[in-house]
Amino acid sequence: MMRHECGLFAIHSHDEAARLAYFGLYAQQHRGQESAGIVTVDVHRVYEHKGMGLVPDVFSEDDLRQLQGKIAIGHVRYSTTGISALCNAQPCLVHFQGYAIAVAHNGNLINIQALRDELERDGSIFTTTNDTEVFLHLLARALRKNDLVEAVRDVCARVRGAYCLLVLVGSTLIAVRDPLGFHPLSLGRLNGSPVFASETCAFDLLEADYVRSLAPGELFIVDDNGEHSEYLRPVAPAVTRQCIFELVYFARPDSYVFDEQVYLCRKEMGRQLAGESTPDVDFVMPFPDSGVYPALGFAQESDLPYEHAMIRNHYVGRTFIQPTQSMRSFGVRIKINPVRAMIEGKRICIVDDSIVRGTTVMTRVQKLRELGAREVHIRISCPPVKFPCYYGIDFASRGELIAARYTLPEIIKKLNVDSLHYLTIDGLLRSVMHSDRYCLACFTGDYPLKNAETGKHRLEATCGRGWGLKSFNGWMI
Repeated sequence: MMRHECGLFAIHSHDEAARLAYFGLYAQQHRGQESAGIVTVDVHRVYEHKGMGLVPDVFSEDDLRQLQGKIAIGHVRYSTTGISALCNAQPCLVHFQGYAIAVAHNGNLINIQALRDELERDGSIFTTTNDTEVFLHLLARALRKNDLVEAVRDVCARVRGAYCLLVLVGSTLIAVRDPLGFHPLSLGRLNGSPVFASETCAFDLLEADYVRSLAPGELFIVDDNGEHSEYLRPVAPAVTRQCIFELVYFARPDSYVFDEQVYLCRKEMGRQLAGESTPDVDFVMPFPDSGVYPALGFAQESDLPYEHAMIRNHYVGRTFIQPTQSMRSFGVRIKINPVRAMIEGKRICIVDDSIVRGTTVMTRVQKLRELGAREVHIRISCPPVKFPCYYGIDFASRGELIAARYTLPEIIKKLNVDSLHYLTIDGLLRSVMHSDRYCLACFTGDYPLKNAETGKHRLEATCGRGWGLKSFNGWMI
């Protein structure tokens, strides 16, 4: 399963800032389920609350009442750098020379180790193993000689990688998108108050108006004097590399991402896929839920019946009692179950958004075969994923990616399907409005930023070099 790093939300100048941040994060829960946090500012006082788990589990009514103030930033996290632990929950809040500095980050830095080594040599002490804390240390140093906006610009000139940032210092809120624009960050407005979110579905829940996507390399500054926009560099960047997987898989279909309607993009991917390869089958079905929208487009374009022959259990929590080894596929079966009467003797075309390792698809195809499916054809609404992502998506390593290890005939044999077709890169790019703006590195290996440092746990691997890591009652020391 692919997982994204996190979702961001912020609001300025609103009496219900904490409560609105809660609902803004709730709407973006799909972007991260490991931890959640909110920081608020009330005149000169700062409040924070963070915890492990889903948004409703982390925040109680009492917690929200204690988060006072008219400014709030919030974060939901899935880790792509740093272990899943409370110390790595965001927003990160520190105090430095009279400043209370809070930072929330979506993305992944690729020069994090070099920066952290440099900071540690100069005496910096780290309490987390995520890359966001490096922003804080660099920002604190930059604030010694610059105002806040110039300090943020200085820090962004030193880091390399993908980042959307929310920076809160006093009553000043700054929203930033990296120069290549890897991940989305949008501006909205609620009764005159500016709001920011990774996805516009957060605005819909709050009945806020969507204004626009922040431009790559843009700093949007809000303070007591109003709001204005600048760029990290003197001019807007000429080249952008937005993550195409936001549209393929991650974003909610009701969101606008990169000013594109996700639902329509996914349906168009299905239409393009049908135009490239439509098998002779009885009906089209999705693997729910991610395959639903391309499957709709595929069925409409191919004029084939559309059926839901697999049903998802929407009441499955994040955790459940673990099965024994003899029930290895229990985790898959508890989420999705086939409609038996629709399977036996049928020729089926399954549409899904992607195949990563192939283990989940293999289990589901095996179940369809056991129930008597006569033919099973698979159509995938993106190209083969052959390369890992270093910019904020927790893909498997290249050795685990099925498309990197096997040829198409070998994958067909391994999955035990009658045919398999991936959407071509040309077909994928025809499904979006601005085909020249997207990062395709996970398909092509052509990385926009070179020399990426790899490994979700790379900072754990080097933390305490020469000291060693020991576990004491569950704590790492």
